[in-house]
Amino acid sequence: MSTESEQEWGTEQGSVGGDERAEGATVTAERTNGHVYVEDLSVSYPGMAESVVDVDRIDLPRGEITALIGPNGSGKSTLLKTIATHVEPDTGSVFLDGREVAEYDAKAFARELGHLSQEHECPSSVSVEDLVFHGRYPHRGFLDAPSESDRAAVERAIELAGIDDLRNTEVGSLSGGQKQLVWIAMVLAQETDVLLLDEPTTYIDVRHQLRVLEVVQKLNDETGVTVGLVLHDIDQAARFADYVVAIDDGDLYDWGPPENVVTEAMLADVFGVDAAVTTDPDLHVVPKRPLDG
Repeated sequence: MSTESEQEWGTEQGSVGGDERAEGATVTAERTNGHVYVEDLSVSYPGMAESVVDVDRIDLPRGEITALIGPNGSGKSTLLKTIATHVEPDTGSVFLDGREVAEYDAKAFARELGHLSQEHECPSSVSVEDLVFHGRYPHRGFLDAPSESDRAAVERAIELAGIDDLRNTEVGSLSGGQKQLVWIAMVLAQETDVLLLDEPTTYIDVRHQLRVLEVVQKLNDETGVTVGLVLHDIDQAARFADYVVAIDDGDLYDWGPPENVVTEAMLADVFGVDAAVTTDPDLHVVPKRPLDG
């Protein structure tokens, strides 16, 4: 559902969430009112004998932050791409506000849901402010000049991301962490009710990781936006998310509050590590050794 312009600038739209684990398992939490959810979803790639993603249902609870965790290759990003309609599922449906996403036209969908993928590029000479303005494309005609509402949305996004001092800087001259904050600001300018971020803290230093997550948490607190994000740092997922979805080899392993999902058993089953989980004062994972097998 991306336009050509969106593909050039590296942005995508989609949706995700979490609820019932795959057959034979027990989910920690009861099903909630999913703002976005998938049902009976199976996804594979050409030439592959097995599905990359195969889940009965995953919900993204309305107004909450949900973190997807799992080892590399477990299907987290494929799930986001499928919900974003960039990968066609073999079976199943994706719903936004109870309506199948296939029923939305591209701009209407982009006004409701924003998705920032792992891969995003733009001309290195474009300014930070111009890139953030690109987030307003769902609200404008192709040749329309920015409106007052466009300018106000961009100002709010720049302020929230804390990048006002960078607005006139060329994106190509920024550090990796600064660039990520700028891309976050761009998708914030889209002003959607649902925001999806695929590994927003990967390849940036700890300071910028925390800044990105604090921006997301502040947005959620102030506007009630529904957030789904893929994270590799389990401690960060437990700290910043209201719910955690554990994905194991394309299947839903468990879903629920972090303290219920992030357990020593889950770390052994899903990540293949022997680890201790402490909860005083906050949940913390202490890896000990890899498990055989």
